[in-house]
Amino acid sequence: MFYREAGDFKTSYRDDGQTFPIAFDRWRYYFVLLVGFVGIPLVLTEYTANAVMIPFLIWAIVAIGLNILTGYCGQVSLGTGGFMAVGAYAAYKIMTAAPELNILFVVLLSGGVTAAVGMLFGLPSLRIKGFYLAVATLAAQFFLVWLFNRVPWFYNNSASGQITAPERSILGMAVTGPQAGAVPKYLFCLVILFALAWLARNLTRGRLGRSWMAIRDMDIAAEIIGVNPLRAKLSAFAISSFFVGVGGALFFTVYLGAVEVGEAFGINKSFLALFMIIIGGLGSIFGSFAGAAFMVLMPVLLKNLMVDTLSWPTAIAAHFEFMIVGALIVFFLVVEPHGLAALWRTAKEKLRLWPFPH
Repeated sequence: MFYREAGDFKTSYRDDGQTFPIAFDRWRYYFVLLVGFVGIPLVLTEYTANAVMIPFLIWAIVAIGLNILTGYCGQVSLGTGGFMAVGAYAAYKIMTAAPELNILFVVLLSGGVTAAVGMLFGLPSLRIKGFYLAVATLAAQFFLVWLFNRVPWFYNNSASGQITAPERSILGMAVTGPQAGAVPKYLFCLVILFALAWLARNLTRGRLGRSWMAIRDMDIAAEIIGVNPLRAKLSAFAISSFFVGVGGALFFTVYLGAVEVGEAFGINKSFLALFMIIIGGLGSIFGSFAGAAFMVLMPVLLKNLMVDTLSWPTAIAAHFEFMIVGALIVFFLVVEPHGLAALWRTAKEKLRLWPFPH
């Protein structure tokens, strides 16, 4: 039925080692790209863009970044919210200091600033790991939020302490500010996500990715066979922080438009990103997408069901939303500890052997 490999021959090692060696997978990938770049913009509404699609795209970038660090390199981090704040405040300072700079370069430079900060806070990983590293990154989370709250220079001495994204355009279409439309914002985030996901996939399949996974599986053995722990761990922190910083910059400039660091980038954001990669699957790019979709779409669906359909009070619906999402997280961890990506791999294997699945 699906995934038939008869007649799907490979004539070179390069063809056999490509990301999608099975023809059906490649065509499915092209179909998803066609829907994302052409189909969805044709039917996108303001509500769908702001409540579902744009948050999903931004959180997918953040989840990929955290998965590089935790899933591929094995370095547990609870400072994702703080690094998102670095990306957001870097974007704000760059936009106000260089009004003529293209928004794309603003986002990328914000990611670069976050990468430098991530490497700084990644230095403890050279001496500690596991629970102790998680506590160190948690300290980074609280320190960064405190820093952005207490130093007026970061919010340009604003009396309210709030930062607001100026209006910026790309190709003549506003993607930040009150005049920005749903479709330009969606396409801008989608292009960045596509580029970063392609980059992450190639990095994890290359020499650097193999060194990350060697450190994750057994760092002492990895060092014995020639893997440099300093380079592997700091590169993982830098690249992961770059992705998270880009996500934080987009979260501020494109999605929210105005933020206060304590509310927008608190510890709950760090746990949300961690839940995404645990549910989606550690060490999987697809798992990052699946986890982001689950954690973004599930609360929206539950809210629409309980408030709009069943007419429950908003406060009660919010409590039930937390309970249901939490129960589903526990259920997935018990039934499939390796996440939604593992369930997808199992389903594909059964389809490849259909009608004789094992």
